[in-house]
Amino acid sequence: MDKLLEAALRAAEAGGEAVMRVYAEPFDVTHKDDKTPVTEADLASERIIVEMLAGAFPDIPIVSEETVPEAGFAEPAARFWCVDPLDGTREFVARNGEFAVLIGLVEHGRPVLGVVYGPALDVTYTAHGPGTAMRRRGAGAWEPIRARAPGADGLVVVHSRSHENSRRLAEYFEGRPVRERRQCGSALKFGLLAAGEADFYPRFGTTMEWDTAAGQAVLEAAGGHVFDLSGRPLSYGKPGLKNDGFFAWGARPAW
Repeated sequence: MDKLLEAALRAAEAGGEAVMRVYAEPFDVTHKDDKTPVTEADLASERIIVEMLAGAFPDIPIVSEETVPEAGFAEPAARFWCVDPLDGTREFVARNGEFAVLIGLVEHGRPVLGVVYGPALDVTYTAHGPGTAMRRRGAGAWEPIRARAPGADGLVVVHSRSHENSRRLAEYFEGRPVRERRQCGSALKFGLLAAGEADFYPRFGTTMEWDTAAGQAVLEAAGGHVFDLSGRPLSYGKPGLKNDGFFAWGARPAW
């Protein structure tokens, strides 16, 4: 494992440990200006991750969810860490385990490295470059993973548990061959596609770049694809750091 990926993995695991300490006890929930929830787990995880990444690679800037808005969304550098210290805070609050710690590395507008760590489910996805996507469950060995092409009997679609737009999904899938629909929280959905366990993940609502960078890096390394709603590759370092929806596919887009 190269030094960049090793540092990101260690930071994600340390952040996940902080998240699980809060998860084990009663905790308070507050809301940011955009009405999204935040807990001490988000803040504790971010403090640890930022400190570890900055210590290991002081020359690489860090864009992280809980601090960037206060800084006014300064334009990211050509190379930067993109961190979500607790993706799926709503799942965390609901205590369903479907949340993750996300660390991605962006270079010239593209995510090239990703760690997606689900501490409650004890699953980790990593990648740094094409063909390097790996998964580890619990204390087991790392296993290579690969996205799959859709089967002739229809798509397995995975979509958000907390952000589903039922009407928009129903309209989009009308007349399309869908075999199964699954709900899953957070960027763990990218891991399901990367591991060949689902085919398609549509997201019509706004996300931020830290929500997608790590998962996109893993999925693309596994042979998958992520496009914006107009069909262009999802890019990074955009003004405001917002994604206006996206389609994530396995090995071959079906439409």
